[in-house]
Amino acid sequence: MRTLVIGDIHGGLRALHQIMERAKVTAEDTLIFLGDYVDGWSQSPQVLDYLIELNTTNSCVFIRGNHDELLLHWLKDSKDNLMWYKHGGEATVLAYEKVDAVTKQLHVDFLLSLKDYYLDKKSRLFVHAGFTNMNGVAYEFFPKLFYWDRTLWETALSLDRSIKPNDLLYPKRLTLYDEIYIGHTPVTRIGKTEPVQMACVWNIDTGAAFKGPLTILDVDTKEFWQSEPLNTLYFDEKGRN
Repeated sequence: MRTLVIGDIHGGLRALHQIMERAKVTAEDTLIFLGDYVDGWSQSPQVLDYLIELNTTNSCVFIRGNHDELLLHWLKDSKDNLMWYKHGGEATVLAYEKVDAVTKQLHVDFLLSLKDYYLDKKSRLFVHAGFTNMNGVAYEFFPKLFYWDRTLWETALSLDRSIKPNDLLYPKRLTLYDEIYIGHTPVTRIGKTEPVQMACVWNIDTGAAFKGPLTILDVDTKEFWQSEPLNTLYFDEKGRN
């Protein structure tokens, strides 16, 4: 049995199908999804349908992403904004024109059930974006930062590698967990299209919302599988480009 972590999907169901096939996922595998299931490509409703169905056959953990929260506000409370539209929300709104009320309610229930984070028995933290409290996720004062924060990743990226974890200058947040798995900030921003490890942080968002692939990674072996770049799977769409 494997524990597999999946990066930001952003409405790319075709890519999700590819990585499930390429990783040869079975019902014995535990799947941890890091959030941002929607916004970008045209199949956000179908991605949620797929995940809801997958949860009946596999042991799944679904983390909340910022885009999932934005969709929930729109579906449940009719809240939207121009910034959301410009960052992938418009494709999602258009896709939901063909979705019936019963399915929309199933999606609302799914979005409400998402977890802010998941901490396993091996001190491995799975969270969409990050956290800010120096004592860890259980003490976070601002839960929205679990799916909006970028400072954890920026800290790991900028860390002087000569500073050791027992040094007084070493960031305390990076000593609390053996490994931290995140999405949210695409590694394509630093010119990468494969998972990137900085200190104890593993960033699995390989830019599927844009021109990168979707990634699934075995957390024990670090072997990973990727889809084709999403802009080639949805060649007639813009995604978030």
